[in-house]
Amino acid sequence: MISAGLSKARLGRMHDVMAGYVEKNEVPGIVTLVNRRGETHVDVLGTQAFDSPEPMRRDTIFRVTSMTKPITAAAAMILVEECRLRLDEPVTGLLPELADRRVLRRIDGPVDDTVPAERPITVRDVLTFRLGYGLILEPKDGYPIHAAQDALQLALGKPKPPSPYTSDEWISTFATLPLLHQPGEKWMYHTGAQVLGVLIERASGQSLDRFLRERIFEPLGMHDTGFSVPPAKMDRLSTSYWVDYATGTLEVYDEAAGGQHANPPVFHDGAAGLVSTADDYLAFGRMLLNKGACEGERILSRASVEMMTTDQLTPEQKARSGFFPGYWDNRGWGFGLSVVTNRDILAATPGRFGWDGGFTTSWYCDPAEDMVAILMAQRLAPPSSTGLYVDFWTSVYQAIDD
Repeated sequence: MISAGLSKARLGRMHDVMAGYVEKNEVPGIVTLVNRRGETHVDVLGTQAFDSPEPMRRDTIFRVTSMTKPITAAAAMILVEECRLRLDEPVTGLLPELADRRVLRRIDGPVDDTVPAERPITVRDVLTFRLGYGLILEPKDGYPIHAAQDALQLALGKPKPPSPYTSDEWISTFATLPLLHQPGEKWMYHTGAQVLGVLIERASGQSLDRFLRERIFEPLGMHDTGFSVPPAKMDRLSTSYWVDYATGTLEVYDEAAGGQHANPPVFHDGAAGLVSTADDYLAFGRMLLNKGACEGERILSRASVEMMTTDQLTPEQKARSGFFPGYWDNRGWGFGLSVVTNRDILAATPGRFGWDGGFTTSWYCDPAEDMVAILMAQRLAPPSSTGLYVDFWTSVYQAIDD
């Protein structure tokens, strides 16, 4: 056993399990990180791309996609603490484009068949993804709102192209669509974090990129985290992959040089736009685990972190969400991240919080174990579609030896 209470032999077991995914060519490479009681264990496997001899590195840069969401939520809470945002005030003071919302009479109905919103959208609604708009996790057939999103270039798409809009243009374009549900009625994934990014820009008077850099990344030493990768670091950006469902083959989704992150984006996507490294994200995770402070830098108050990491949803809002079946059986949602509410699997300590990214990245903090663990790979694969996520988290918790 090492001093952090982790078994060397069982960490070796985790290495073997993760190496199996590289050997089977499910991903070209993986970085895993486990930090317990301040001691860090990192394992680096494979290469940065299938067709490259460039080895995976501890400081390889990954597209963390939805792991952007907790960082955006933390940035919003900085502004709440500074009284530039108030949780239960309407967002329309800063986002007048979202005044006088209309709501679809039924979600699969015509986009012009609407009723008035019963109340304004609040900052809390946006932080908790209860603003009345988000991803419909069902096939597109039969939903006119999907065609409207596509026409306005607001849909995710496969592969996802960069947004053509500035933040002001994005919110104005988004505002032309009706809400899918009444504000506060149900939890819907993703879009709230994009709206939150624009709200942060309006409240701070800065671009989201600059605000995150000055208020979170620089104080925490997260020097490789941002919305793009400069040329001097491009050799550390891994290639991302996805399965072409028509052929069943694994193909390049986004290359490093000349790819989506080679230049600063027009729209800073607060839901899925960031790239980062395992160690950079560890700094963010340790800050939250330490109730808002890390390495002598206080980013948030203890009270803000406790709000972020407390389940904010009612049973009714969860039941109406339409998220993955059984997901809410042992989880809740705070501000921009998931919170474990009861233990039904090995890696589900109540109070554990964090989130995943769609390209096989995953991060959670476990206050009861004084632990942060991070998985970094680059294959488009929701957690429910691959054993890699489950096997990583099972391997982390089986390695605890005290």
